Amino acid sequence: MEQTFPVIDLEKLNGEERGPTMAKINDACENWGFFELVNHGISHELMDKVERLTKEHYRKCMEERFKEMVAAKGLDSLQSEIKDLDWESTFFLRHLPDSNITQIPDLDEDYRSAMKEFASGLENLADQLLDLLCENLGLEKGYLKKVFYGSKGPNFGTKVSNYPPCPKPDLVKGLRAHTDAGGLILLFQDDKVSGLQLLKNDQWIDVPPMRHSIVINLGDQLEVITNGKYKSVLHRVLVQPEGNRMSLASFYNPGSDAVIFPAPASAGGEVVYPKFVFEDYMKLYAGLKFQAKEPRFEAMKAVESTVKLGPIATV
Repeated sequence: MEQTFPVIDLEKLNGEERGPTMAKINDACENWGFFELVNHGISHELMDKVERLTKEHYRKCMEERFKEMVAAKGLDSLQSEIKDLDWESTFFLRHLPDSNITQIPDLDEDYRSAMKEFASGLENLADQLLDLLCENLGLEKGYLKKVFYGSKGPNFGTKVSNYPPCPKPDLVKGLRAHTDAGGLILLFQDDKVSGLQLLKNDQWIDVPPMRHSIVINLGDQLEVITNGKYKSVLHRVLVQPEGNRMSLASFYNPGSDAVIFPAPASAGGEVVYPKFVFEDYMKLYAGLKFQAKEPRFEAMKAVESTVKLGPIATV
């Protein structure tokens, strides 16, 4: 039976369809770990500008470097599958707690300005979504934001990626299968060139490209906080023989010193997930990103007794 990827119209939260829309969000969090948002409040004009400038920046500043890397590593004449490398060209913009956008070379002022405005819209959307999740989980409004806060506020940044055309798409992935370590991921993806897939019921399912949508997926931290009610889900990017795929993935993550643990209301019965400091989890994740998440959770359980649970910050 074909499964329909969940698409959520956020405008429906403002009228008679609020109840069914909230139920649809909850079902997506429980059974997919992904959903796609339309009418999310970020202007289409701004999204078009960000897309145009991102693609221009790649052509001007990164395309030649990528081609040189491919040639240097002999990737243009692959004969067997590559399992330790991703076919992608990326850079990272940090927004919170401190921005690095003025320090990234080769970005013109128009692009910097557009990305700042876009990041501000995504931050507001992330805050709204966290409160919607709180409502569905029976948690006090603001609970997730407080847990994420730590002492300096959340970590928030954007991975700007391009997945160029690949002559041997069956031998290399754009991005190998993984779950995301953090909290909430907000993706603005190319609406013409596909490639993103998630694993559901042992089948890889395409995340459909849709113009002006924002794709949401849940990271490992929300699985822990919900004691497994919501799940982070394996996903990957396939490369295509033609077409360059743009991807702007923005990660709204806990602060480095935030203490992550199952919320009392979510635990219900037995608490099966550990308590840990987010930065410690990220250090572990760095070396194990492309492996199963369960051993990461077990490793954090092993050091759980050393974690001191301070009061949740009041924002």
